[in-house]
Amino acid sequence: MHPVLFQIGPFPIHTYGFLIAVGFLVAVTVIRRLAARSGLDVERVADLTFWSLLVGFAGARALFVMTRWDYFMQNPIAIFQVWQGGLVFFGGPLAVLPFFAWYSRKHRLPVWKVGDVLVPGLAIAHAFGRLGCIGAGCCYGRPTHAEWGFKFYSDLVDVHLRGVYLHPTQLYESISMMVLFAGLILTFVRKRFDGQVVLMYFMTYPLIRSVIETFRGDTIRGFVIDGLLSTSQFISILVFLGASVFFFYRMKQVGTGSSGASDSHQAKA
Repeated sequence: MHPVLFQIGPFPIHTYGFLIAVGFLVAVTVIRRLAARSGLDVERVADLTFWSLLVGFAGARALFVMTRWDYFMQNPIAIFQVWQGGLVFFGGPLAVLPFFAWYSRKHRLPVWKVGDVLVPGLAIAHAFGRLGCIGAGCCYGRPTHAEWGFKFYSDLVDVHLRGVYLHPTQLYESISMMVLFAGLILTFVRKRFDGQVVLMYFMTYPLIRSVIETFRGDTIRGFVIDGLLSTSQFISILVFLGASVFFFYRMKQVGTGSSGASDSHQAKA
């Protein structure tokens, strides 16, 4: 791990915060280009992106704070030290979805089409964020004898796992998100209906996350069934099922040639 990337005078630039910022900028660039290609109001979508990333970041941080409630109640100032790491990804989408629905309705944006534009940006931002987790020493894996194991010494790591070779689950997920990003861009170019990209994301990411969870070693993330089904895996099941239902519903609309295949009416619903 490498928590501080470099110093500017007396000010440390934390690896985690730096990579989060880079991911944000890359995501905005991707989203603006996809919005222009889709014929959307680029500036309006850019505003939505900015606020969604802030809301999502706050939601991910809030869920992380909830997982370590006792610690943060004893150290409340640490809640705001986000540059040191500490986000629970699913807290982001859970916070953003109601905001996205409200914003889209208020500004009469085509929901499915905008969703297709946003999620590739989300995927690439997530990839950079997970690289930041390596620097911070959070979201680590369980012990491994593999040659590619990483050692972490962060306060975020359980004491008995500090200095032990662990699965670099952060890297596993970062690489997976980069591959998913490429797949989403390919889907965007070839999509048959609005909503195909966003639904593919919400069907694929839960599978990626569920597999990587089997290598995670940070028990603080919580379990629905102790040692068998983590909280993130449980959420993944619900998200996958919900996205699958919507995916086949949209496919049926395309097959029947109904107006639902076009997003113009959905924005005003």
